[in-house]
Amino acid sequence: MHPVKFGIGQPHVRVEDPALLTGRGRFVADAIPAGALRAVVVRSPHAHARFRFRDLAPARELPGVRLVLTAGDIANLGPMPCAGTIEPKNEKEMWVPRFPVLADGVVRHVGDAVACVVADMLDQAKDAVEAIEIDWEPLPAVADVRAAAAPGAPLVWAERPGNIAFLCELGDEAATARAFAAAWRVVKLELVNQRLVTNYIETRGVVAEFDRASGLTLTLASQGSHTIRDSLADDVLKIPRARLRVVTGDVGGGFGTKTAPYREYALAAVAAERLGRTVAWIADRSEHFLGDSQGRDNFTVAEMALDGDGRFLALRVDTLANLGAYLAFYGPFIPWIGATVLTGVYRIPALHARIRGVYSHTVPVDAYRGAGRPEAAYVIERLVDAVARETGETPDAVRNRNFIRAADMPYKTATRRT
Repeated sequence: MHPVKFGIGQPHVRVEDPALLTGRGRFVADAIPAGALRAVVVRSPHAHARFRFRDLAPARELPGVRLVLTAGDIANLGPMPCAGTIEPKNEKEMWVPRFPVLADGVVRHVGDAVACVVADMLDQAKDAVEAIEIDWEPLPAVADVRAAAAPGAPLVWAERPGNIAFLCELGDEAATARAFAAAWRVVKLELVNQRLVTNYIETRGVVAEFDRASGLTLTLASQGSHTIRDSLADDVLKIPRARLRVVTGDVGGGFGTKTAPYREYALAAVAAERLGRTVAWIADRSEHFLGDSQGRDNFTVAEMALDGDGRFLALRVDTLANLGAYLAFYGPFIPWIGATVLTGVYRIPALHARIRGVYSHTVPVDAYRGAGRPEAAYVIERLVDAVARETGETPDAVRNRNFIRAADMPYKTATRRT
């Protein structure tokens, strides 16, 4: 019997390693040609504020400055898209707030983009940013997910009372309630999946080139150039897909965060077309923390119902998922898809999970390292450990008793996963 190609244990030749190990990798910054213009994004220092620009002429007249863009200059662009909407409970469809390429009059998180400066040299663009005077009127803000969902919290969007972006449920609420009513014991746990920043080695960047005959070419680090090409062309730039080419070379870390389209890609594309020059933008490390989508940030209450023999009867989970100020590309989908694997590797006959997406004055949250599934694994395994502590058994004994057995296969979970 011949081994299956690419099967477990089979050798695999990594063709990319020699270049990466000898310093010959080609990342976004390596693709910046001589003479390219450099872009810098102006970002909000406030979590929530109204703002207006004073006279922009002094910045526009500085040496080397080629372009200063504000929201009014790109009114033809569509908003940043959200592809990860879900079916909410008690609403016909999800309400999606406008996620502008540049904020217009109001910012909703620290790092919210308000302007873009393009100049001959990076230092000239930075000087122009310093010359832009903005009048800020700070407004009440809330960052913690529990505080954001509490009565009387400052609203991110007036259209969403209580800052609730959506409510969805999984499982059988009635069957779960019956199991809990009949349980010998109930173990309850509250836990936090903390917010995370990817902090990859290569920060995001883009090199935008425009050719009148063929259109735009964007060289950027991604986890799927087709997704970014399609969404930017269809939703933001509003141009035929054939007029936009997205090129990805070597990528210095992605982990989910480089999957989606971002504001800076659209800004660089607009600048390149208007100026007829190549435009490059590379995030610095602080900007990565303020401008890239972040991960997780859930508060969860989980309860396990046990019978007299220590077997799991039902699982009840209530999660507040901090989505940030805007809905990122896959943002709402992340806590929902995670909830579908809450039962893990255990036989749990009944489950009811409630997930509430919550707006806050923070950077939007999107896919990061497993996109919701690690959060679910953390919930169930921490809860199983709590069961062991409260019943006086060892964790391995509790797990062994409640594992899905080979004889149970094929097994369908209480969330209908097989």
